[in-house]
Amino acid sequence: MRAVARIGLVALGLAVLIVAGFAFYVFLGMRAHARVAGSIGGLGLRAPVSILRDDRGVPHILASNDHDLFFAQGYVEASDRLFQMDILRRYVLGDLAEIFGSGALQTDEKQRAVPIRTIVSAQWHRLDGSTRAILLAFTQGVNAAMEREPLPVEFRLLGYRPRPWTVQDSLAVGMATVLDLIDDWDAVASRDEAFRRGGLALLDARFPFTDPCYDAPVLSGFSGMGPGPSCRRQVAALLRELAGAGPPVGSNGWAAGANRAAGRRALLANDPHLALGIPGVWYLIDLRSPGYHVAGASLPGIPAVVLGHNERLAWGATAGSVTSLSVFTPPARLDASAWQTERFAVRFGPVASARYYRTAHEFGVTTHGRLVIVRWNAYDDPSSPALAFLALDRANSIEAAIAALADFPCPSLNFVLADTGGRAAYALAGQIPNDPARGRWIHPASDLARRYDTIAFSLMPKVAPSRDAVVWTANNKMYGTNYPLRLSPQFAPPYRAYRIAQLLRARQRYDVPYFQAMQMDVLSLSERELARDLAPAIARSDRDLAGAMARWNGRMDGDSSLATVVEGLRLRLTDRRTERMPTLLGAGVTGDVIRAINAPAPAPWRVAGAVPVLHSLSKLGISFLDGTTLPGYGDALTLHVQYPGYSQSFRAVWDVGNWDAGGITLPQGESGEPGSGHYTDQAAAWIAGRLRPLPFSDEAVQRTAVDRETLLP
Repeated sequence: MRAVARIGLVALGLAVLIVAGFAFYVFLGMRAHARVAGSIGGLGLRAPVSILRDDRGVPHILASNDHDLFFAQGYVEASDRLFQMDILRRYVLGDLAEIFGSGALQTDEKQRAVPIRTIVSAQWHRLDGSTRAILLAFTQGVNAAMEREPLPVEFRLLGYRPRPWTVQDSLAVGMATVLDLIDDWDAVASRDEAFRRGGLALLDARFPFTDPCYDAPVLSGFSGMGPGPSCRRQVAALLRELAGAGPPVGSNGWAAGANRAAGRRALLANDPHLALGIPGVWYLIDLRSPGYHVAGASLPGIPAVVLGHNERLAWGATAGSVTSLSVFTPPARLDASAWQTERFAVRFGPVASARYYRTAHEFGVTTHGRLVIVRWNAYDDPSSPALAFLALDRANSIEAAIAALADFPCPSLNFVLADTGGRAAYALAGQIPNDPARGRWIHPASDLARRYDTIAFSLMPKVAPSRDAVVWTANNKMYGTNYPLRLSPQFAPPYRAYRIAQLLRARQRYDVPYFQAMQMDVLSLSERELARDLAPAIARSDRDLAGAMARWNGRMDGDSSLATVVEGLRLRLTDRRTERMPTLLGAGVTGDVIRAINAPAPAPWRVAGAVPVLHSLSKLGISFLDGTTLPGYGDALTLHVQYPGYSQSFRAVWDVGNWDAGGITLPQGESGEPGSGHYTDQAAAWIAGRLRPLPFSDEAVQRTAVDRETLLP
């Protein structure tokens, strides 16, 4: 017994030492960060590369050739965001269980249903030689950083080392945003269920095409805007609009030609709405080599700048909210030879496997408990969007940009453009199948014999470049009654688009501060209308609350307690899981719903609507890597979009040609390493609504450089 006791004491002592050692190991990892000064030699470069970082850690890369430029981009992105890059490729490829064990297996099995490896392999083989060279250089830079820079703390916590980066990994990471923005088979299946139950009447009621009261199609200009708040309709109709579209996700973008700008230069604003986390989706960067100079937001793991500007052109984008693919009922007899087995490495467990159906042109997925067949150009005719973004980076005019977008694959995006000639323009780009179902229902198996061409780029909505142009997009219906095609099963609710157009219509001339203020606007047109419409019913039990709702200005600002009340009402009244909307529209409106949101007293929206910024490991109880909590300000229906897990992912305003003015800000920081000093250092500016300039001219880059580093051959 004593021996057992001694063994137990020794084991306890060893455990204490192990825990203490692990804690110290992690502590060192928290303090570690990539080098930002001095020289690093022995790299696969052709000439020295200078990297100058400004006061928020944004790298400005100066290279003498394109190979070295993209090598350096790979190096700095891996230095700052390696764990994010590794987890993202694992998520897209369905390899999370290899690190997280059996708890991640279900996610992996769902991800593998989309044959991403097949898609990116085909994309790679179809790339031209120069694009392949860029991807190879970027990959070499990533792997060089893996070898030379400290391993991020997350790898220490999880106890593994990342495998080398490949060109296919970059293409796979590029597919993450594609999958996030398409109208996928789950959405089609939801609409199909409504169509099968009640035909077009129920489909249109449950999934409204748009809200005609607030339509703001850019092709029709200000004159095409709906009646807005003065629109006469029943509160039930408004609630159907609010409930029918699911989470109102999307992005904002607008631009104005020089004749509408106070400074006589075109202006462009963009704030994409994506998942909110730390590190954020975007990585800011400035890339310069002979004949190539571009700055803005890149996606870590992918070469080039995705959204930003070069020396002559600025561009922004929002999701198109259009048809992405066609879905079919499986034939009675599936091709037995088309089934493929995927194997999954599972940490601390046996290898798992699953079977998937894939032919040369379609693949099978399970949605809503049933197998369906998907035909998607990304699989049937794979092409990487990297080609278009690299071409945009080099475009010297709007015409050159539109030419580059003519072959844009997917997801379909609305582009706003502005050039140093003072012109602004708009174009929808991407492959839209000319499928008569338009994603509203699942085709019968017999339709598999049909082929649906994509809609020609020449037929897609555009606003021609002009110094007088004012253009906007917020995932809404972009065309009016004269446009001949139905491009979408259902556009995003137009409330943000209407508010953008309303604010643009209110001014004859714009400047950077005005565009910046628009991005912080928290007036919810639809929720203000809802509050006023519900006030009479609420007055039956709470006259004071009803009066306050009737007078509410509709602003979801931090000091408003009424914003908390109205948000709670909207969410409860449009929650289809409860199926209570019809009763709550009558006397039931004043029952338990009001008691739940108004007792004992609603908190101000800055508290009730506060949004934590979580690290991907937060679900494992690792909270010390989380970011700065954002106070409640705006919601899902305001221009300043912010709700749990989702928000504006950057805010940018470009004073086109005066590139050192305007600016761009991230919700948290540039680096994914807590020890860097740039983990959350942009949060204060973000909350305050301040833009941070992104130095672009040589003079500004040299003047603002805080750290200088040289990469050597």
